[in-house]
Amino acid sequence: MTEQDRDRILELIKAGEKLPKEYIYKLFADEEDVFLFWNGRKEEVTNIALPFHSIEHIDVPRKEADRKGDNFDLFATDLRGRQQKGWTNKLIWGDNKLILSSLANGPMREEIEQEGGLKLIYIDPPFAVGADFGFNIEIGGETAEKKQSIIEEIAYRDTWGKGISSYLTMMYERLKLMHNLLAEDGSIYVHCDWRVVNYLRLLLDDIFGSGNFRNSIAWNYSGWNKKLNYGFEKRYDSILFYGKSNKQIFNSYFEKWDSKEEYVKRRKQKPLIEEGTKREYVLSDGGNGTRIKRYLDEAIAEGVVVDDVWSLDKLNNSAKENVDYPTQKPEALLERIIKASSNEGDLIADFFCGSGTTAAVAEKLERKWITTDLGRFSIHTARKRLIGVQRELQASGKDFRAFEILNLGKYERQFFMDDLTNGKRKAKEDLYMDLILEAYKAKRIEDHRTLHGSKAGRFVNVGPLDVPVTQSRLMDIFEECRQKLYTQVDVLGFEFEMGLTPQFIQELKEKGVSVTLKYIPKEVFDKRAVEKGQAKFFDVAYLNAKVHQKANSVQIELTDFVTHYTQDDIEELQQSMRAGSKVVIEDGQIIKIEKDKNGIINRTVLTQNWYDWIDYWAIDFNYEDKQEIIKVKNDKGETVEKWTGNYLFENEWQSFRTKKNPKLEFTSIAHEYQQPGKYKVMVKVVDILGIDTSKIIEVKL
Repeated sequence: MTEQDRDRILELIKAGEKLPKEYIYKLFADEEDVFLFWNGRKEEVTNIALPFHSIEHIDVPRKEADRKGDNFDLFATDLRGRQQKGWTNKLIWGDNKLILSSLANGPMREEIEQEGGLKLIYIDPPFAVGADFGFNIEIGGETAEKKQSIIEEIAYRDTWGKGISSYLTMMYERLKLMHNLLAEDGSIYVHCDWRVVNYLRLLLDDIFGSGNFRNSIAWNYSGWNKKLNYGFEKRYDSILFYGKSNKQIFNSYFEKWDSKEEYVKRRKQKPLIEEGTKREYVLSDGGNGTRIKRYLDEAIAEGVVVDDVWSLDKLNNSAKENVDYPTQKPEALLERIIKASSNEGDLIADFFCGSGTTAAVAEKLERKWITTDLGRFSIHTARKRLIGVQRELQASGKDFRAFEILNLGKYERQFFMDDLTNGKRKAKEDLYMDLILEAYKAKRIEDHRTLHGSKAGRFVNVGPLDVPVTQSRLMDIFEECRQKLYTQVDVLGFEFEMGLTPQFIQELKEKGVSVTLKYIPKEVFDKRAVEKGQAKFFDVAYLNAKVHQKANSVQIELTDFVTHYTQDDIEELQQSMRAGSKVVIEDGQIIKIEKDKNGIINRTVLTQNWYDWIDYWAIDFNYEDKQEIIKVKNDKGETVEKWTGNYLFENEWQSFRTKKNPKLEFTSIAHEYQQPGKYKVMVKVVDILGIDTSKIIEVKL
């Protein structure tokens, strides 16, 4: 840098003007002649380590007769044929930045290292500006659109809000965390297209080193031929493949020929018959004028080594594996990647889970897996798909592992609040209360013991940040309301105690206080969502179930499901809509609205039955037999185990809708208990919006 350059930079800084880009490069010049820079680039990487909270543990029971594989020696099973030890696969719901940081810096890192480390990462991050991550619900012969959640919209705005610079910032930090997690012999495959491939190649060179670049794989797929006036039709995606080091695992991948005719056609040679035999062969050029005899039966059996151009069809709508997820990739694509860059028993990961294709293929290929996604619907889609894989493997007598659904739960909420208040307790309590009331559009009130705000003639209680709203808390609210002659109150909470039933709420109403329970959405932590009124507080849904008891066995019958969800303002919609039809959700009903050319509106309720709302339900027949234990680090940095006060939901029986079979079973199998006594049965319902509702039933044998 010249003296003249320095003087000019000082003048610009004093004047408060922006520095030209060439000066930025000069200020940060080093031995490198190229510097990767964009607006918003940060070298710091999140290093928070939050404990993982267990939502569900899923393991289709194995029968003694099914235990044909060798891997059963790796982990024991209990009397029900369910896995007791060994690695449990992980499906994690939440922000993958916090998840990656918690995996890299928390106690689970030790578990990963014990399994030999993370050998392979495949990711298919969003790379289309303006992409829509909504999905459709088929009901009553009609299609209802379920819009992406606000939390997904916010994440997407953060990704693309400032164009490519905000996308690079989002990807850079996550890729650095992935690099940290990968084993030395690990690999990463990043799936993208023409929009971002050049940018991501530079990021990966920066993080992994250009010397560890292996391939830019072109995935070529078929489609409709279109005549374009401005260029050739785009017909491939790119998959960037990097090793962490020159030790990375790689297995040459062979693609078998479909037939002898295909082999001959590709070789463009007429086969010959070997003299004295009936074996066919072709002669290939061996160099220097030599010819090599190649027998067709051997060549076809061996196959051809795959190069970096892959011709694989996109997922067909009628394919058996299709789960109607917008960005679903074919299993054949993931099978090729997983076989090439991992071995049986290896641990692999996908941090943009989508429909769960990576995990499904990994399970079938006897790999262990971790997969994560921000979207609730993605997690639910993957859950159903992976249960289907377990059932498929069980039916064929093959080995499989249990998997658990995790999230960061209350720890994620605490992190958001600490981040907003720098950990100051009093400031945190005040800010938390103001935050929730503002999102709910309620006015704060003082001089009340249990009530914090009011809205449209109703009083409001804001539930705690990190524990469920309990029945005793509702009784305290009820007593204050009765003393002050208040008749209506809304109770807002992130979680609600399992014992809260419609009957209990009805009893409070009959005693003079109408109590409505509402879930606080994650969106309250995003100021933009609150300002735009996008933080929706849904009413708590309820389910009813009947116990059929005979001797020491119990069957559970699902008998009712009640919800008051509303997604659309129907009056506003009716005024703005043109002739045609639209499917909306209002007050617990899915309604088709039709408007003809004369402006006449007809409404048809599509959810004619309570079970139209249900997509999945499951049972744990002995809910309180397994405590939820989390691993945390104490003040000395040591990993210790801690009981959360909750129990692990062991998914022992489930019924759910699939594209192939949309029917539900409403009565479970008969579960036999080994000992007489009192048991708590938990019933869990996941509705068509992907929201969980649970109920505990006590049985006595």
